[in-house]
Amino acid sequence: MAALRALAIEQKVDLDELWNWPASQLQLALGWPNSLMAAIDRHRCRSGPTPDLAVPSDVLLPMDPHWPASLDRLERPPVALHVLGDRGLLPSLARRHAIAVVGTRAASSHGLAMAERLGSCLAEAGWPVLSGLAEGIDAAVHRGCLSAGGAPVAVLGTPLNRTYPSHHVALQHAVGVQGVLLSELRPGQRVLPGHFAARNRLIVAMAAALVVVECPERSGALISARLAHSLQCPVWVIPADASRWSARGSNRLLRNQATALLSPEDLIDHIGAGPWQLDAVGADKAGVLAALGDGANLDELVSTLNRPAASLMPELVSLELSGRVVCESGFRWKPAQR
Repeated sequence: MAALRALAIEQKVDLDELWNWPASQLQLALGWPNSLMAAIDRHRCRSGPTPDLAVPSDVLLPMDPHWPASLDRLERPPVALHVLGDRGLLPSLARRHAIAVVGTRAASSHGLAMAERLGSCLAEAGWPVLSGLAEGIDAAVHRGCLSAGGAPVAVLGTPLNRTYPSHHVALQHAVGVQGVLLSELRPGQRVLPGHFAARNRLIVAMAAALVVVECPERSGALISARLAHSLQCPVWVIPADASRWSARGSNRLLRNQATALLSPEDLIDHIGAGPWQLDAVGADKAGVLAALGDGANLDELVSTLNRPAASLMPELVSLELSGRVVCESGFRWKPAQR
């Protein structure tokens, strides 16, 4: 919707008039791929010629400042993202400053323990942790991240108002409170088996690196690994028992497609501290750091974090005194070089 509003201003037409442009004319003006235009055209047919064009507050659209541009490079980019939770995490996701962790639903006790430990270590190092909130590895890494006070990010294969599996109600709620829940499915939309595999492309596209903890030879995690390779996203794999069926797929990635990860600490040593740096600055100040990006003024931070300036200024001053940020002319703040 933000793109349509910008186009309406550029073309000096009303938004209602732009809504009724032929699909070919819209595509020529916007340059969007056929798949996205087809989805938009279906939506226009359902909505009719005079729809309510107000964007719900929990919906993120392409061309929004916090929209992850990496999603647009997918073969089938999402039309929108539905968001529930801490929107202060969106700038990190837009810059691919998060680590994705995936694996099988039927994980071994070793796999579950490693996933939980990995989630905790990433959280302590200040990295948002991306996964799918599924049974097994996904749930374990989210629990580890939550237990360390980190920033979990769950991309669902269902609308945000549904939980799958159903016994993850408490876990999904905790992720939504402490981190953020994302879904490309609108509320009430019918859930199909393919939706769970499709959400994996979103997880990979927003990640700086992908860790496959444990998966069999036929697994969505392997699809994620192939996509990560195509997007030049590094892939790490935790080696597992070679005789266990649930690890045959992930072990096979170690032949030539991934780097062996012997401990979570090895990953942290390689990638360094994350954008939230919870161990050093606390969750509130880490959110300010994440929102700064390459630099932002106070008005931009107020808009990004949806917080009053009066509460942000003391944190900015504290971060400056600790050497974490610098204040440039015009009261523009940016992270200090370390």
